[in-house]
Amino acid sequence: MSQPILMPKLGQSDEVAPIVKWRKRIGEAVNKGDILFEIETEKAVLEVESFYAGNLIKIVVPAGQAAPVNAIVAFLGKPGEKAPDVAAAPASAAATASPGVEHNSGGRHGGRPSRVENKDSALPSGGSGSVPTVAAPLAASAVPSKPGRLLISPRARALANTSCIDPSGIAGSGPDGRIVEKDVRAHLDARGYDKLRISPAAKALAAQQKVDILAVTGTGEGGRIMTEDIQRAMAERPKPLTLMRQTIARRLTQSVVTSPHFYVTVSVDMGDLLKLRQEAKTRGSDYSVTDFILEACIMTLQEVPEVNSSTDGQSVRWHASVHLGLATSRPDGLVVPVIRDAQKLTLVELHQAAKALAARARDGKLLPEEMSGSTFTVSNMGMLNVENFTAIINPGESAILAVSSTLPTPVARDGNVVVRPIMKITLASDHRLVDGAMAARFVNAIKTKLEDVSLWTRSI
Repeated sequence: MSQPILMPKLGQSDEVAPIVKWRKRIGEAVNKGDILFEIETEKAVLEVESFYAGNLIKIVVPAGQAAPVNAIVAFLGKPGEKAPDVAAAPASAAATASPGVEHNSGGRHGGRPSRVENKDSALPSGGSGSVPTVAAPLAASAVPSKPGRLLISPRARALANTSCIDPSGIAGSGPDGRIVEKDVRAHLDARGYDKLRISPAAKALAAQQKVDILAVTGTGEGGRIMTEDIQRAMAERPKPLTLMRQTIARRLTQSVVTSPHFYVTVSVDMGDLLKLRQEAKTRGSDYSVTDFILEACIMTLQEVPEVNSSTDGQSVRWHASVHLGLATSRPDGLVVPVIRDAQKLTLVELHQAAKALAARARDGKLLPEEMSGSTFTVSNMGMLNVENFTAIINPGESAILAVSSTLPTPVARDGNVVVRPIMKITLASDHRLVDGAMAARFVNAIKTKLEDVSLWTRSI
């Protein structure tokens, strides 16, 4: 009997996921634990393992399409076995189990999300193929379309296609505003189409990629439209945001709108700590500046627990544990791996945990549960040569610390001007939970700890 493969439940907020790639082909043998397909979530691209063995006899949801949680996406069975006639569930459908299929909340009848792969999270597109000799019809997605069906005669459409133009903006003179051939010719004459200089390769590419020639500016000799001009027009087309980018946009917009942000900045003299770090490095201890910043934050959050809190606008919740988020940049967006119960870790353990999570984040191997539940976040741009910046609070937290680069800066010391390595740190706080005096006390406590070298000599 064939075995249905279901879209697994990925997290609390993921009810629909697109399949990026199938790793098995129809008829191919599948062993328990083999990777069946890849899905894109709001935070990463995940590999989904099979819980069953058999042959892949049917793919219900092909790559590039989305399916709701617990929907059937494929069937495993014996070679030659006929799969049930099941249509793909619409991606807009609620995440419900398929009729007649027993399931549980973990979606274990389909597969489980496995490690995250460092791949482009955009959905794959079809290959470009060979350059056609006959112009292809312009796709509606290539250019903005008018509401409703475009009224155009077959001869007018054929002329628009062979000319590689978009006819949707042409005023029709036929019955009910229908675009006829003479309307297209008048449009071409009015736009000086016959005077355009277009290389054959550029026109063929425009036809293949459905680019409107009249919207392209030629950069070749005498304004000749070249292949590079078509490629530039293709690159400028609007592209859908990845799920990760959509999630970042939604969550940070929510944070800015609902949390009244204010900022407090102090300058930290890192001279003594950098010297101590260098001495420790000669002894084989490879601590980073981030390690000391994280440890200073952890200690200060325990001293000022109000900052380690969250609110729904009606009540406040103080968190007994420090679940420390470490903002990490990736080519496809920003992720925040979480060091859980960070207050229980020694400096060595904190260093190891931060290093491992940051590496997994950059390689795209974090699991969704490793990127949720933080109570305070540190965003360190010290390696990017920035003097100062502010960060947006992650929803569910009351503050975030932005750490800038350590730069040689003239400062006043005992009535003299000296150059010291100064690092600016800025605390962004939710004014519903944290007032100005508390934020100042918090950020200055971090400053004091980082400048007190005796505190660290006992730790390294």
